[in-house]
Amino acid sequence: MALFKRLVIISCIILSFNGVKAQTRSPYTYQQLSKSFYVKQKDSLKKAWLCPNIYSNKATQKKYKELWDSRTDFITGAIETQNYVYEPELYNYINDIIKQLARANPKEIPVLPLLLIDRSSSPNAYAIGGNVVAVNLGLIYFAKSREEIALAIAHELSHNILNHADNAMKGQAEWLTSAEYKKSLDNVLNSKYERLTRLKKVFEGYTFTRSKHQRYHELDADSLAVILLKRSRIGFDAGFFMRLDSADIQYKKPLKKPLNDYFAAYKLPVEAMWTQKRTKGLSSRNYNFKDTSAVEDSLKTHPDCIERYKKTLALSDKNITLTPIPASIREKTTKMLIWNIYINMDLTACLYRILQEKDKGTTDVWYDFMVYNVYAGLCYNDKELHRFNAIGITPKEYISKDYYQLQNMLEQMPATSLQQYFTGLQNADFWKKAPDDEKALKNIMYTLASETNDSDKSKWSASDDFIKNNSTSMYREFAEIFKKK
Repeated sequence: MALFKRLVIISCIILSFNGVKAQTRSPYTYQQLSKSFYVKQKDSLKKAWLCPNIYSNKATQKKYKELWDSRTDFITGAIETQNYVYEPELYNYINDIIKQLARANPKEIPVLPLLLIDRSSSPNAYAIGGNVVAVNLGLIYFAKSREEIALAIAHELSHNILNHADNAMKGQAEWLTSAEYKKSLDNVLNSKYERLTRLKKVFEGYTFTRSKHQRYHELDADSLAVILLKRSRIGFDAGFFMRLDSADIQYKKPLKKPLNDYFAAYKLPVEAMWTQKRTKGLSSRNYNFKDTSAVEDSLKTHPDCIERYKKTLALSDKNITLTPIPASIREKTTKMLIWNIYINMDLTACLYRILQEKDKGTTDVWYDFMVYNVYAGLCYNDKELHRFNAIGITPKEYISKDYYQLQNMLEQMPATSLQQYFTGLQNADFWKKAPDDEKALKNIMYTLASETNDSDKSKWSASDDFIKNNSTSMYREFAEIFKKK
């Protein structure tokens, strides 16, 4: 009998644990967004980042201070506007890489850098000097291994070690207050003809010079990064640089199924005419969506990836064993990234990424919840006459045919069909598995998207109720947009 009681107690504990787990599906809390979490770091940065007095020329020192302060304002402003997030598991995973690099390179990295997890979907990391390094969610999502993330971090740390950001500010201050620069501008002002053309030449020359040195800096950072990795016993493969060529094609990847199939699962119809652009000009039927020759490389400040590959090929480790990124890290990164795209109201990109996750075979109903949010957001923006902006129209050159069709669909669905989608998703079966904060967010969405409800008081009331009862929820960020100011 005693054994039976123990088994019952253990079973209850397990059920309770599973119940709690089901109620905490979002990857972070509202208080882990940067405005709350990094408030101390923001204040300390303002105090610590005092511009040194290095120029006797007052104009140059003044310009240098302007550039210095703008860097401080960039970081503190980004913290204030919730650009960063602290999720313990994800943060510790990335910070452990930094710690490994720092331990093996104490001379170059005597003090552990401040790590910021940027919510951007861009597959990138960046360093701005001041012993700060930021890693984008998009990079973690894009990377296939711990070693790839480590290379990106080592590269950015190398920029800090080599003082590239600080030297760039000095170079700008010196050039913008130089006699040569002033003379060039005077020549433009004193000329009677072609002032704009002459002015362009002044800035083209300045941009070319800086760009040229910037590309040299990138190769220097690559070289030092490999050294940092080697000392840290982190594997390096020059092929990582070649992978960067595919860093910006997330939305050029086709879906595995026709659009109809994804929405059929919710018993929602897709009209073929919605996916076809009804405008004059280049037809999507004749456009070659595989042609990427006209696409600008977003990594233009870096040398071509093939050049970086050739420069470091001899340093590649033979028979390298890559370390997979843990599934929990991938899951959290994906959800955080999709939520951030949504909170920025880039609805096509958000929905396309959701469909891409469904292509991977996910059965997590969180993605169904996010499909609902997309259409609720679309209904609201349609009412507010902002549908076009919320869709986020992207040129054909940067997207797949499937993305183009989805974009057209969101743009051209009649308002009545939008309402049909919203109502169908509002009553879908997946809500039975939704935790309390998602059901509470659903109430806000209904208030916003309802055809008959245009009262600000209703929005304020729904938002206040959510914040009061779900103060730590990740979704509070959305409620904060509509609370009474």
